[in-house]
Amino acid sequence: MLLHVQRIAVPFEYPVYFTESVFSPDNGDLASAIAAKEPRRRHRVLPVIDGGVAAAWPSIADEIARYADAHAERLSLAADPIVVPGGEAAKNDGEATAALQARLDALGMDRQSFVMIVGGGAVLDMAGYAAATVHRGVRVVRIPTTVLAQADSGVGVKNGVNAFGKKNLLGTFAPPFAVLIDPRFLETLSLRDKVAGMAEAVKVALIRDARLFSWLSERAPALASGSPAPLAELVRRSAEIHLQHIATAGDPFELGSARPLDFGHWAAHKLESLTKHRLRHGEAVAIGIAIDTLYAELSGLCSAPTAAAVLSTLEALGFALWDDALALARGEQGERGERLCVLDGLDEFREHLGGELTVTLLEDVGRAREVHAMEERHIVAAIARLRERAGKRGARAAAGAAGAARS
Repeated sequence: MLLHVQRIAVPFEYPVYFTESVFSPDNGDLASAIAAKEPRRRHRVLPVIDGGVAAAWPSIADEIARYADAHAERLSLAADPIVVPGGEAAKNDGEATAALQARLDALGMDRQSFVMIVGGGAVLDMAGYAAATVHRGVRVVRIPTTVLAQADSGVGVKNGVNAFGKKNLLGTFAPPFAVLIDPRFLETLSLRDKVAGMAEAVKVALIRDARLFSWLSERAPALASGSPAPLAELVRRSAEIHLQHIATAGDPFELGSARPLDFGHWAAHKLESLTKHRLRHGEAVAIGIAIDTLYAELSGLCSAPTAAAVLSTLEALGFALWDDALALARGEQGERGERLCVLDGLDEFREHLGGELTVTLLEDVGRAREVHAMEERHIVAAIARLRERAGKRGARAAAGAAGAARS
């Protein structure tokens, strides 16, 4: 027998700019990022814009055109910007992905051309997947425009689309060429979307940085109101922790089954599906974090005060920790003896991980442990406690409103 073991080491490097007014002609960060490896070349760039961003910033196509004119020695637009559906619809529509792939082909976009994606996490995922599969990888510059994308997914190395009823079933690992984070894009977000994006910051603080969690708890009122300055700081600190994890955890392309950054996500992904994406990703993640935190308490991994602090901080930030989809069971909703549908998320998560279930649970704020099995009775009990908690909060709110009306 002849055996040859091939070993290939491929270093990846990409800059992440924290900048402002990214398309202002006076701001050279975008042009510098695009021309970083070949400064004497004029690079072709195709802008892809999230439909929600295009609606909120009607002048964005003109701003991009003016920027390209101002930096014509380093970049040129391959075509007018392509506007694609925003939100999870972008990832659910296979035709949108195919249309973008066809457009890249028709424009002759090569491996040294750039797809510049301006949008939220779903659009970054879909357009990034399309770019990664044309010529086995057209260069991508990401300009994330939501709290969630700026603080989490936009600085990572993954992309993907939903298929066959499963979250991110199709996708690739493809590090971006560059990422530019501009807090001005957060100005036009609804308060709901600002709050939803904070869930990933809570997640990474809980498993990696107790100081960040304390900061989130202390500034929860300001963050819950969408105050710009603390929101920008949340984005920066969360993004930096994510980048550090990707660089130092030893498994950036998730070849193993351990995925601490998916804390709270096994339930979140299923809840998104069960609600047909009525729940934002961050809203589902907040509920998933709450379930897994209560599970950790019930199974003796973390203390009751730790669990209480997690749930209180999530609620102070503006998250609802109950959704009626949690009560859905096979057959009639809530029928006694039926298995809760959200529990199917564990099986789907195991498949997504490659066969072995690995779930990250809290031991304490800033310290996590990986487990390879979960007892359904504790999950069901955790969900029941969330329902009871929501009921008590609703009763207090109703009593407060009634008291205010009488006065």
